[in-house]
Amino acid sequence: MRNKNILYFLLGGGISRLGDALTGMAFLFLAYDLTGSTVHTTGMAIVETVPYLLFGLIGGVMADWLSRKPLLIVLDIIRIPLVLSIFVLDHLHLLTYSHLLIVSFFIQTLGCFFNPTHRAVLPIITDTEERAAANSFNDTLGRGVTILSPIISLWLLSYGAIYFFVVDALTYAISVFCLFQFTEQIAPVKKSVKGVFLAIRDFFAWTRQQKAIQTLFVFTFIVVFFNTWVWEVGILLALNEMTTNSEELYSILQGVFGGTVIVTNLILPYFIKKMNLKIYVFGSLVWGLGVSYYGILYQMEHFFIGIILVGIGLPIASLTRVYLLQALVPEHKLGRAFSSNAFLLYLSNTLSLLMFGVLVLIFPVQWLMIGSGLSIFMFSLLCLAIFTIRQTKFTRRFSINPFK
Repeated sequence: MRNKNILYFLLGGGISRLGDALTGMAFLFLAYDLTGSTVHTTGMAIVETVPYLLFGLIGGVMADWLSRKPLLIVLDIIRIPLVLSIFVLDHLHLLTYSHLLIVSFFIQTLGCFFNPTHRAVLPIITDTEERAAANSFNDTLGRGVTILSPIISLWLLSYGAIYFFVVDALTYAISVFCLFQFTEQIAPVKKSVKGVFLAIRDFFAWTRQQKAIQTLFVFTFIVVFFNTWVWEVGILLALNEMTTNSEELYSILQGVFGGTVIVTNLILPYFIKKMNLKIYVFGSLVWGLGVSYYGILYQMEHFFIGIILVGIGLPIASLTRVYLLQALVPEHKLGRAFSSNAFLLYLSNTLSLLMFGVLVLIFPVQWLMIGSGLSIFMFSLLCLAIFTIRQTKFTRRFSINPFK
């Protein structure tokens, strides 16, 4: 509350995330309403990942090169008319599935530049000892604020999912106001088109020497691959099989997830001050347990219990990943670190959506959920065992005899 930069950074990011959560649901709702097709609904989710494969790494270079405040403001301003165009075209009865795809593509393209820039700001305005708490509070506001989304979405659904986009435009405007209150300084960097690709090459050359970063990236890629389709599409399709109120229940589940994330984020800094790969793997283990639980039991009440488990494990893994990147990567490479992480995440997302989008035409949704959840759980359990064995061997090698 005393630090103006941190205050406006957290408020702007949290409010903007609320709008993103609403439109994330609305794009899927409208895609399904317009087409009635599971393939087209999966296609909408895939379009959200493609821009990160095309521009994600470039966005990280821009985050390291440019003054972050003006860049964030411009990106938010551009997004306002884009989301409002969906509302306008719907009221003119001109909205099509193709337009949804195009707007979603451009929104996510702007996110390729916004997200690594926004992430790279926090380490600059915080001290090392307060970073874990700051990350936790940022994730609480950014991810946990979605507990408000089911309340708002249930109200908006009575008018139509199209009004989600009006609220999203408003959140972008509030984010712009908060960003104007923020101050920053950045050292000048020599820029060129060739320099963009040299900067990307330089970062990956540096990464090859960092075993912890490599392990973090590979593990994240695998876990996210088995989670993406289940979380973004599978749950909605499962609810469609169970009830006619699938959209309302999907929103409520998102709210339960958000509430669990809030509690987890607020408690975590009191128990863990410094994070490591074992904590990250443990979070993924709980995450996989949650997906396995609601996949195996596959009943409405068990979906809520499984979502709570995911809401505990996922933020532990997410906060640890962010903490490790901030701790292990130099400040002048942070933008590229977060964009490279996002690139791998969205590559994993795309492959997941493509593969499971085909598999859902062959296998029941429940089977795919069970397979995904058990894959995350067993892979995490294996990695946790490997880390524990390695740590035990290291400890024995450098043991201290207290009797000498």
